[in-house]
Amino acid sequence: MKDDARQAPLRGAPISLALQGGGAHGAFTWGVLDRLLEDDGPEIAAISGTSAGALNGAALKAGLVAGGRLAARKRLDQLWDRIGDVGDMRLVPWMAAMMPFWQGWQAMATSLFPVSSQGIAAQLYSPYAWGDAWSNPLEPLVRDFDFASVCATDAPRLFVGATNVRTGKIKVFEGTDITPEALMASACLPTAFQAVTIGTDTYWDGGYTGNPALFPLYEPTLPDDLVIVSINPLVRDAVPDTPLEIQNRINEISFNSSLLGELRAIDFVKRLIAEGRMEKGVMKDVRVHMISDDALMTELTASSKLAPTPQLLDRLKEAGRAAADAFITEHGPKIGKQPSVRLREIYC
Repeated sequence: MKDDARQAPLRGAPISLALQGGGAHGAFTWGVLDRLLEDDGPEIAAISGTSAGALNGAALKAGLVAGGRLAARKRLDQLWDRIGDVGDMRLVPWMAAMMPFWQGWQAMATSLFPVSSQGIAAQLYSPYAWGDAWSNPLEPLVRDFDFASVCATDAPRLFVGATNVRTGKIKVFEGTDITPEALMASACLPTAFQAVTIGTDTYWDGGYTGNPALFPLYEPTLPDDLVIVSINPLVRDAVPDTPLEIQNRINEISFNSSLLGELRAIDFVKRLIAEGRMEKGVMKDVRVHMISDDALMTELTASSKLAPTPQLLDRLKEAGRAAADAFITEHGPKIGKQPSVRLREIYC
């Protein structure tokens, strides 16, 4: 039996969610959301998501609008069941039959050669090389989303980030602008997927410019408590020394840089308010919280982000649930009162 006194701190507390991208590692966020959606969970007022975080956010909102917490949990289960069926996202459909051979060759190359097979592939392979034979592996499951619910004006508000290829700037989609193309754009890793065209612009993965974007959650009408679900390790104690490890860490740093910049800005505003140099109410005094499991994420390789297996997804879901439960126990009472992370320890 659950201890109601222990599990109660977050019940009904209003929060905004910021969901990072990270390919198949987004199944960790699935587990976090599954736990937060239980009866003692918070009230989710807004969601900002990028890449896998955008897919999680869309499924979460669609379920909440259509049928509440239970429906949202079911929508998330359905989403990740389908992602698990996709297989390696770098393969065009006719290569699916060669999956065991591809995975075996990749594992052998990684263990035997002093070069990164992925790094070489990224320089020699382009998704455009396949021409009309290429298709976005996420498109079938994305088009099956209930967009009447995803785009509804009902809470929670949903923000989806993508990167404009031409300008290098972030594009945040909201409301009826969240289309299947917007979700595919947010999750468009350019070394694996062809760019997504929306109107006159083309887009890549939103992780390059906002992973996820926090600024849409600063609106005065939204909660002051912002919970970031982090799936890209901020810190690695060991210095990477193999080509694959180096490439993996470069990707992590790149995808975390925009988040660190926004956290630095939040801390600057908070210090101005605390020191009396800015009047309260002029800028939002955000209370930041974070749910993560860096120990697990540092065990995983970049290749697993694009090669979801049911076993990996189940492991990540359970880790996400455990991390969310630990957060509720340790930091739940701080919601509505104080932040649970020291921002300067993160970005300095």
